[in-house]
Amino acid sequence: MKNDTRVTYTRLIATILIIVSTLFLLTRLMMPKYDIGVTEGALVAEYYDEIKDHDLIFIGDCEVYDNFSPAVLWQDYGINSYIRGSAQQLAWQSYYLLEDTLYHEKPAVVIFNVLSLMYNEPQREAYNRMSLEGMRWTPAKVRAISSSMMGSEHFLDYVFPLLRYHSRWKELDVTDFTRIFTRDKVSHNGFFINVGVRPAINVPEGRILGNYDFGEKAMAYLDKMTALCRENGIELILVKAPSLYPYWYDEWEEQVKAYAQAHDLKYLNFLALIEETGLDFMTDTYNAGLHLNLSGAEKITHYLGEFLLNNTSLADRRGEASLRAEWEKKLAAYDQEVERKRGEEE
Repeated sequence: MKNDTRVTYTRLIATILIIVSTLFLLTRLMMPKYDIGVTEGALVAEYYDEIKDHDLIFIGDCEVYDNFSPAVLWQDYGINSYIRGSAQQLAWQSYYLLEDTLYHEKPAVVIFNVLSLMYNEPQREAYNRMSLEGMRWTPAKVRAISSSMMGSEHFLDYVFPLLRYHSRWKELDVTDFTRIFTRDKVSHNGFFINVGVRPAINVPEGRILGNYDFGEKAMAYLDKMTALCRENGIELILVKAPSLYPYWYDEWEEQVKAYAQAHDLKYLNFLALIEETGLDFMTDTYNAGLHLNLSGAEKITHYLGEFLLNNTSLADRRGEASLRAEWEKKLAAYDQEVERKRGEEE
């Protein structure tokens, strides 16, 4: 009788393991891989493979991962940084990514790009998933999902992505099978390299808005971000990247300047620093002024590096042998990809 019971339990456990393993493999197969095509969806997850010893963390949307180069910050200023950016990352998603970062490390400085304050509600499920699916499961991820879901979304679809992606079998190709467990990196410390040139010509003017005030939800999360940094002895710096579109209204600028002054925060608007940085929107953008290409990103990163060393507690760490050795490998990969992409452009 005991033997029969033991056999029954063994078979039950084996059946459960087979079902769980099958569901796990199917989930990995059906989920988008993001290392080809819409590669921005891979950015959030790549952070977890890094050595967590960053002096500076960027959080925000495409205006951080397209426009600032951690490689330049290290090579020329000895600042060890990482960009926790994602496509159309909303203010509350930035806050929860900051919470998530603090589970792993405590940087001295956090830089938040303020463009996302223009949004007070989630915009699209696809953008939500590119910001949230790559996060590891913590209370921060749970709260990020709950704060971000649109009316058509369900929390269980994030817990069990197969519920959301089960119909994707029609789109599967060879790479979905070969990259179930291993995927190519798409960023360099969160920076997305673009070397193309598409001049900013006929950039549209901003349309008249009925209300120029940032929304209550967006500003509430900026308050939470400010408080969280203060509680942890982190300096929060606000930036506006020099993108010509979406249009940055004077009324928005005044609100950010007033907020920075009221909370004793540093604020850099790179749209007002075009001359100082040497930016040229005929050569330094790959998509007509929406984002900078490599040459533009390196120009404003040089300005930022000088500013950080002269105005914050950050120091040059290039004298640390282990960190220098790690960055030697990173810089080699960075230079290799720059050359590859330039070859593709040619």
